[in-house]
Amino acid sequence: MRCLRDERTGLRRRIRTIGQRLAVACGQKHGRVRGYADQGERWQKQRHLSKLQARLAVVEQQIEQGYPSIAVGRRWLARSRHHLAEAGLTEADWRKRWEASRLFLTADGESGAPHGNYTITVDPADGSLTLVLPEPLRYLANAPRGRYRLACTVTFHHRHAEWLDRVSANRAVRYDIVHDAARDRWYLDASWSTNTSVVPTPEEIRASGAKLLAVDLNADHLAAIVLDPHGNPVGEPRTIPLELTGSTATRDGRLRAAITRLIAIARDNGCPAIVIENLGFADARATGRETMGRGRRGKAFRRTVAGIPTARFRERLRSMAHHQGLAVIAVDPAYTSMWGGTYWKSPLQQQTKTTVTRHHGAAVAIGRRGLGHRIRRRPGVTAPDRRIGRRRATGQAVSLPRPRGTTSPPRTAGTPHAGGKTRPCRSDQLVLFPDLEDRSRGHQALAGLVREELANIGQLP
Repeated sequence: MRCLRDERTGLRRRIRTIGQRLAVACGQKHGRVRGYADQGERWQKQRHLSKLQARLAVVEQQIEQGYPSIAVGRRWLARSRHHLAEAGLTEADWRKRWEASRLFLTADGESGAPHGNYTITVDPADGSLTLVLPEPLRYLANAPRGRYRLACTVTFHHRHAEWLDRVSANRAVRYDIVHDAARDRWYLDASWSTNTSVVPTPEEIRASGAKLLAVDLNADHLAAIVLDPHGNPVGEPRTIPLELTGSTATRDGRLRAAITRLIAIARDNGCPAIVIENLGFADARATGRETMGRGRRGKAFRRTVAGIPTARFRERLRSMAHHQGLAVIAVDPAYTSMWGGTYWKSPLQQQTKTTVTRHHGAAVAIGRRGLGHRIRRRPGVTAPDRRIGRRRATGQAVSLPRPRGTTSPPRTAGTPHAGGKTRPCRSDQLVLFPDLEDRSRGHQALAGLVREELANIGQLP
């Protein structure tokens, strides 16, 4: 039912967008809505609109009846029965796969039962598998209490320690026995529910003094960077390739490999949480042909947007990070790429030799938003260069130099060079760094303040 509701929402968006453009004459524009280029395109859109309305009527009828169309054994396999040559299958091969996909045995576990499941039980000592037979098949039992013991043993390689902890404590474990017709093998899948954890708030993370790993998701790579509790970048920016081509299983495997590298980076840097964008291109995918340009360039852009696995990446990361004890924080994606490229690309490039892109700047913006800080940098922030290390941020209080011990009276800092990277205009500097056009006046004001301070503590004659 959830898929039907999502499809209904997408159809309504597409129908509304096309209807708005059809209401405007060809070649004209009404407000922000532009009409179609010519009568030929307009006629094609009218035909497409009628098809969408027919599909919407069928979907709404299925939702109203409460009976969604479900094909046990995958709908693609059911449709390929009529196109065996295109699918590269014979009728016997298709029948074998169809029966195998519809043949499965599932048993939900229960806490307190032997090894977490009474119907399908796996002994952790020797890996033996026993099944409870139904009453008509009890005569086939070869184990006590009407059970059947398989001749083969079972071994779990992935997350074996977690499974062993659960079955040793007699906690619920679900088992699924499935048959892979392509490999002609039987598999036993084990699954269980995890405990619900409380995600720390940004205030708690800042109070703990821990770092955060910020990630920017793109079509072909992940841009990641570590931030300290104050929102400053720490270490080198990271770029993780993400190639999402091939079959569904191949794409999912590459996505999980990239997420594994993210989790490893977070654990190596002591980050308790990973910050991502709460992206969703449902509206863009539904109305992309009407709002994302035309021609070859628009088609390439729509394909790029449709290829970004936003929902799958978010769910995979949440699941895998939970098992590693990490929290995932999703923030608003508004203006992260724009402001990150404007305010953070150049500062990141100054402190590293690796190539920095605007996506790394966007990762900094995402992390700062996850920490509750503002994204944009203040003008005149402290520069990393040693020669201008005394430069202070605009609007920050001036600390007057104080004598220490028997040293000579402190000297005022020199006027910085006229570079405009750390302050947009010269008048933004405080009195400690007077304007270059009136240097004498600024030094006189500073000297008066210093003399008054030294006179109060008895250092002047």
